[in-house]
Amino acid sequence: MRFISWNVNGLRAVCGKGFSDTFAALDADFFCLQETKMQAGQLDLKFPGYESYWNYAEKKGYSGTAIYTKHHPLNVSYGLPQDIIDAMPNDGWLDMNTEGRVITLEYNDFFVVTVYTPNSQDGLRRLDNRMTWDDAFRQYLMRLDAQKIVLVCGDMNVAHQEIDIKNPKTNHHNAGFTDEERQKFTDLLAAGFTDTFRYFHPFETDIYSWWSYRFRAREKNAGWRIDYWLCSNRLQPNLLSAQIHTDIFGSDHCPVAVEVKL
Repeated sequence: MRFISWNVNGLRAVCGKGFSDTFAALDADFFCLQETKMQAGQLDLKFPGYESYWNYAEKKGYSGTAIYTKHHPLNVSYGLPQDIIDAMPNDGWLDMNTEGRVITLEYNDFFVVTVYTPNSQDGLRRLDNRMTWDDAFRQYLMRLDAQKIVLVCGDMNVAHQEIDIKNPKTNHHNAGFTDEERQKFTDLLAAGFTDTFRYFHPFETDIYSWWSYRFRAREKNAGWRIDYWLCSNRLQPNLLSAQIHTDIFGSDHCPVAVEVKL
């Protein structure tokens, strides 16, 4: 099976930049999207042979996730479980489930989860909220993993290692490359998950999934690897390949892929 994840940074915008052709060419079993920036009814985008599931943010033109799949799920859920949210420190932050950030599809032998992780934002003004989110999301994935195999993808808004970012020293304390965010990602992997790209390419450098629109960053390949496919560790023997499609344009992110024998 082929799994694709892509932060499209506005699905309506990327549809004018060849999205349908890219979708067809990648021919995925699961095509997961983040930052769709849509509300229900704003775009009727269907593909033969696919079902689609959408989680919209309450705020217009913001966040949002979707999954296109060739395989009808047993169950679909949106957001994080309320009991996990209730157990987290909140400090007045809005409900985690109002921003359309998570979709989970359940199958006989596995779960597929897509996530658009909150950004800590300029000045790290949302870093504390981000830490809470990371803890809640990790607990959720561990709960799923206790039941069956998990494949989880998305824009996780963190470059884990120094080789995952072009300029680690100058970005050290910026959102997406703080010690706190990187440690939370380490904690997630330690909880039983594999970074599939690093599984196949443990030392490869200069391969990124996001580039700023400023300063001709993509032209210079001054990027960050912040988009991932993770899986339960016990799925490692079934992994066939992992790829970052740096040749595909249309967004400030590019698609990331994993192929798995299931």
